[in-house]
Parts: sequence; C-alpha cells; structure tokens
Amino acid sequence: RVNYYIRHLLMDENSEFAKATEWITENNDPKLVCHPVVSLVTDMVWGRVAFRTFLFGRAWFLFTLLIFITSQSMLHRVSSIDAKSVRNLVFALRCFIYVCSMGHWIVYHVKHTVHDVRNRALVRVGRVWIPEYLAQWQGWSSLI
Repeated sequence: RVNYYIRHLLMDENSEFAKATEWITENNDPKLVCHPVVSLVTDMVWGRVAFRTFLFGRAWFLFTLLIFITSQSMLHRVSSIDAKSVRNLVFALRCFIYVCSMGHWIVYHVKHTVHDVRNRALVRVGRVWIPEYLAQWQGWSSLI
C-alpha cells in the first residue's frame, strides 16, 4: 500500500502554488506525466480552478474583439445613422477598447514591474536592467 500526499504537489511550504507541476513538465518524462496521481492533480487544478479563469479570459477577448471590429469597420458602412453620431459612437467604442483592453495590460505590467523592482529581481540585458518577469517569453510578448 502506498500513500500519496497530493497536497505537496499543489502547495509549497508557504501555502502558495507549488512548482511541482512545472518541474514535472520540464522533466519531459512521459511515465511521470502519465502517473495517476499527477494526472489527478492536474485534472483537479484545471477542472476546479484554471478552467473558469481561462474561459472568462477567452470570453472577454472575444467580446473586446467584437467591439473592436464594430468600431473599426462595421459602423462606417451603416448609412442610416448621421455622420456625427457615427463618429461619437466610434469614439466611445475606441475609448472602451483602450481603457478596458489595454488598461488590463498596463495594470499587469506596472504590478509586475513594481514587484520585481521592490524585490530587486532585475536581469541585465546589455547595459540595461529590466524586471525579471520580462526575461520570460510570456512577459515580453505581452508587453509588445
């Protein structure tokens, strides 16, 4: 009989999300990834925590994309509305896109930059020191 303690796969000693799943993925061992306990833990995290967040993020992206398409091309083809009303509506929709879509990324990058500067987590790139989160591809690709 074997007892598995899945708590240690999910949380570290500081009660934060453990890096065990990341380490298992980086190990590139198919036997380890297909182990029933690892499968149980990843399915539990995806099904109970990550799926809703992922789905909400994708729904928000699609909503802002529809607003963007409407403001960029569809409103200019409507002939039943006068020109001033169309301009005002396009302005309002573009403000929504800039504030609600880009505003999220501005808050994200300011928060991570402040966190890395306070913790002195800086990486040198050439002659410039940049926050550590920008050294990963997810950080710099979302900044672009």
